[in-house]
Amino acid sequence: MDLGLKDKNALVTGGSRGLGLASAISLAKEGVNIIICARSEEDLSKAKSIIEKYDVKVHATKLDLANEDSIENLYKKSLESFKQIDILVNNVGGSLGTKSLVDSSVKDFQKVMDINTWAAINLTKLFISKMIENGWGRVINIASIYGREFGGSAPYMAAKAALIAATKHTAIDLAKTGVTANCIAPGSIKHEKGSWEKFVTNNSKEVVDEFVKNNLPMGEFGYPEAVGDTVTFLASNNARMILGTCLNVDGGQSNSLF
Repeated sequence: MDLGLKDKNALVTGGSRGLGLASAISLAKEGVNIIICARSEEDLSKAKSIIEKYDVKVHATKLDLANEDSIENLYKKSLESFKQIDILVNNVGGSLGTKSLVDSSVKDFQKVMDINTWAAINLTKLFISKMIENGWGRVINIASIYGREFGGSAPYMAAKAALIAATKHTAIDLAKTGVTANCIAPGSIKHEKGSWEKFVTNNSKEVVDEFVKNNLPMGEFGYPEAVGDTVTFLASNNARMILGTCLNVDGGQSNSLF
C-alpha cells in the first residue's frame, strides 16, 4: 500500500530509541527523510545508522528539549537540514519519581510539563505556519493512556492530559487547512532503556508476573513498533479524516470507554 509519504520530511523528537526510533524507522520505510533529536550522542549515532539503511536522508541532533533555547535551536537546525518539516512527531517525554499532588512540588509539575507538554506545543507553533502555507502537514503527539484515565504520577497525568486537550483544539482549528493533529496514547511499552524495562529488571519475576496478570490483557508488555506504525498511518493520506483523536495503543490495558 502506497501511503503517499515518499520524500516527505519528518522531525521525531526523542528519536534515538524506543517509541521515537520505532516511529522514525516506520516512516523511513515509506521513504520519509528523518531528523531525530535526543540527549545521548551514543544513542543518536546508533539510531542514525539504523535509519540510514532505508535509503533516506537522516540528520541527528544532540540537545535537551527541556531547555527552551534548545527548541529554537532544533527549529533552526531542522530548516537547515530540510527546507521544511511536513511531519512533526512530538515523542520526547518522561516523568519524575514523585507520585501524588501532595508529594509533588510546583517545580515538579513545571519540569514534567516542560518536557511533555510545552516542548510539543512550542515546536508545533514553530512549524505549523509553513504546513498551513503548503496545504499539508501532520502533527502527531505521543501522549499516554494516563493522560486519559487514572495512572502514573499526578504531574505526568496532568502533562499528558494537557497535551491531548491542546492537540484536539489545534486539530479543529486547522481542519480546513490540510494539516492534521492527533495523539497516540501508548500503554506499557517495553523497550531498551525504557521505564518498563527497568521495572522488569528491578523487580522479582513474581512482581512482574502479577503486574502483567492484573494489567495487561494480552499477557505481555507492548512493543515500540506498534506505536511507530500507528504514527506512520496517522501521517499518511489514508488518515486525512482523522482529526483531533487520541488512539490508544495499549493491548487493551486502559479502562476508559472513550
